Amino acid sequence: MAAQKPSLQDGIDRAGSPVALLWRQNPAPWLPENIDPEYVGWRREQAAWHEAVSLSDVSHHMFDLYIEGPDATKLLAVVSANNYENFAIGQAKQFVPVTRNGYIITDGILLREAEHRYVLTGIPAAQHWVRYHGERYRYDVAFDEDPSTAFRGGAEPRIFRYQVQGPQAKALVEKVFCGPLPQAKFFHSIPVTLDGRDFRALRHNMSGQDGYEFIGGWEHAKPVKDIFLTAGQEFGIVHVGAWAYASASVESGWIPSPVPGIYTDPVLADYRRWLPLFGIEGKRPLNGSFYSPDIEDYYVSPWELGYGRSISFNHDFIGRDALLAAKDTAPRTKVTLVFDPQDVRGLGLRENGFHLTYARHRVEAGGALAGLTHQTATIDTVGTIASLTLIDKRYAEPGTEVTVVWGEHPGAGTDPDADLGFPRVRATVQPAPFDEHARKAYRRHEF
Repeated sequence: MAAQKPSLQDGIDRAGSPVALLWRQNPAPWLPENIDPEYVGWRREQAAWHEAVSLSDVSHHMFDLYIEGPDATKLLAVVSANNYENFAIGQAKQFVPVTRNGYIITDGILLREAEHRYVLTGIPAAQHWVRYHGERYRYDVAFDEDPSTAFRGGAEPRIFRYQVQGPQAKALVEKVFCGPLPQAKFFHSIPVTLDGRDFRALRHNMSGQDGYEFIGGWEHAKPVKDIFLTAGQEFGIVHVGAWAYASASVESGWIPSPVPGIYTDPVLADYRRWLPLFGIEGKRPLNGSFYSPDIEDYYVSPWELGYGRSISFNHDFIGRDALLAAKDTAPRTKVTLVFDPQDVRGLGLRENGFHLTYARHRVEAGGALAGLTHQTATIDTVGTIASLTLIDKRYAEPGTEVTVVWGEHPGAGTDPDADLGFPRVRATVQPAPFDEHARKAYRRHEF
């Protein structure tokens, strides 16, 4: 008889606490799998979606959960805050699952493929949440998983995903398809055919610029990519590597992989015993200059993340009352911090080239804690480092000056508030999304 695999709860019990399980000093930053770090240099790759057109291959790092059956919509409506009354076939939504206390699990992209069939894509914490409730409470649904490449055991992906975006994306798409595609609203998809190959075009992107995400069977992956890269030469197309791709969300304002709010609620003990220890919930590390032994200090609300447009109270769902109560009281909001270039040079970060971290660094105003960074990266088009940050609303006005404490707290055994002599980096609050097009335009029109 095979040994039972350890659960998340087993890991917490052995470590002594959720933070003890997750805390790691200086972990390597996550990067998309099976993609070169750079193809033509991360600076050119970052510039491409602003100046010309870029192609990002996101076929390998996404986890897909297919949900199909008579109860598919019923299940999804119970476990998320989304509106399902106007959810059209072919439409996608940012999926917002929360705990009963109103904390985010993590988001994902939910695409409705048919009346009773959906696919949920992204970091697998949200997929775990859906599958657990579907199985635990015996909804009439079937699940089928296509893990990311890191967990496929050498198997090829089922589908390809290519993001084509930038000011020249429209011209490139019209050349490839010999004319304009049918109009599609933001986050709506349409069927397309290219050289006899059928796949889907979704109006979606990661950098805030116009474009599509093309999704289709893996057997068509190479020829479709080759067609776009060849046709795109006259438009200055750039194949985006892992470093530049990982930095795109800093500009577009999406915080990847917030800490799921699942580690402490006794009601979720059964869920933690269901989750594998070596899944995303047990392996995504915590680090940075901010340290707290209480994992709840890392939990976040979808209101803080800016997901209000995706929340609907027209149905009952897990966490509804808590979300409703927090609607106007969430203390923090999402901003972009732009680091002072001189201070960045003083740290030696700029000279070392590209820098990326998901660390929770302390953000201070007047010497007091004002917020936490969540994703930080060198943005060459800005000329310095920028960081997506959740900050107290008192300090969220653009132009406000704050400081970022730059360092790695050693964790347990050292006072969380100890002055460890870490350098302070001056930073200025700016809006999130930082990219003006992402903030003001790209959700509003058809393409």
